Amino acid sequence: MFYDKFVLLISTGHERSVKAKKNIAALVLFKGISIIISFMLVPMTLQYLNPVQYGIWLTLSSVIAWFGFFDIGLGNGLRNKFVESIAKGNAKQARMYVSTTYAILSIVISAVFVMFLFVNPYLSWPVILNADVGLTVELRTLALIVFTFFCVKFVVGLLNILLLADQKPASANLLEVLSNLLSLLLIYILVKKTSGSLIYLGMALGISTTIIPLLASFWYFRHKYRIFAPSLRYVKLTSARELMNIGLQFFVIQIVALIIFMTSNMVIAQLFGPREVTSYNIAFKYFSVITIAFNIIITPFWSAYADAYHRDDITWIKDATKRLIFMWAISIFGAIGMVVVARQVYLHWVGPSIEISLSLSVAMALYVTISNWNNIYASFINGSGKIRLQLYSSIAVGIVNIPLSIVLAKYCGLGITGVVFASCACLIVSSFWAPLQYSKIVNKTATGIWAK
Repeated sequence: MFYDKFVLLISTGHERSVKAKKNIAALVLFKGISIIISFMLVPMTLQYLNPVQYGIWLTLSSVIAWFGFFDIGLGNGLRNKFVESIAKGNAKQARMYVSTTYAILSIVISAVFVMFLFVNPYLSWPVILNADVGLTVELRTLALIVFTFFCVKFVVGLLNILLLADQKPASANLLEVLSNLLSLLLIYILVKKTSGSLIYLGMALGISTTIIPLLASFWYFRHKYRIFAPSLRYVKLTSARELMNIGLQFFVIQIVALIIFMTSNMVIAQLFGPREVTSYNIAFKYFSVITIAFNIIITPFWSAYADAYHRDDITWIKDATKRLIFMWAISIFGAIGMVVVARQVYLHWVGPSIEISLSLSVAMALYVTISNWNNIYASFINGSGKIRLQLYSSIAVGIVNIPLSIVLAKYCGLGITGVVFASCACLIVSSFWAPLQYSKIVNKTATGIWAK
């Protein structure tokens, strides 16, 4: 009986809504598995590495991930242009955008990799990571391993962009689940067969995060996405200009996201040491359950909003946004509940050796609540391509974030909690102007910067 009602629920309504509901249902399953695996990975990795080594690993991973923004926004540019081409029934143009993006990113990341090979021997990783100078050789080798695998994933990860653009986020998340399962298996083998080694950990996680998307790319482009498969014949520099036009704006916005979301590890490592990075990330991972749950719901909507916008389906856009706001309101109660039981969860999850304050948990709950609210409107604004105001706001926020983090954490005596409060203060700016821009666009009253 329940199954029949569930099938009826997700199979009725507008075609775009049905597709979104089916993806959400699948995402619940896949994200649930991913959450379980990620929570299992933390104590298993801490069993393999000590807290200081784990903090070093987290910080280095964040630093390497910064290079992900060398796509200069082309991934998001491809996503919007791909949706627009499909909405207009132009598969040939979609393949042109795909081929051009793969070509440009392959050239960019190859150049960056060669540059890294020359620079890496001269980088003082112990200084960068605030680690023991005796780890110099090990950290330099680890950085090379992690960066090499990152470069491979940088290109093959474009498949996820296509799956998201084609309103198939569940398929993209299935690949993530498979990668996480492989990570869990390899780390389990490391725990059983070797002693704590950052090098072995880097190799294991590098293999698990690249081999799955690589194999999936070969399969998709030989079967389901054969008509969109990258080809040198379809590489067009003129289409690169179109991708770059919106892509560069996304690039700047991504840089700010880098500053807000990823430099926190670096700031904490420099001010308080790698061990505090571990505490911060455990609290972050715990409250990311709220973000992940909300993202399960909102993930299909960027491309769905883009499709509806290009088809001028304003009624669907308004109805979808109302439903998302309702789900956001429910998530607030979830965040409050997680604060209440946080102490017990931390104790049973990672043990008494890692101390996490109540203030840090409260700050994290506030952070995910603001972030989820912003993501509702960001999904629509990004899908519509009207991101100029978001660009300017992001630049202002990016300038303020790191200094504010240092002031609150060090000079106001808030510690790592101050870093989280700084991120909250920066994010809340968008909480005011984004809903206003959304209203102006859907009501067709947007002019000037509101419509760019």
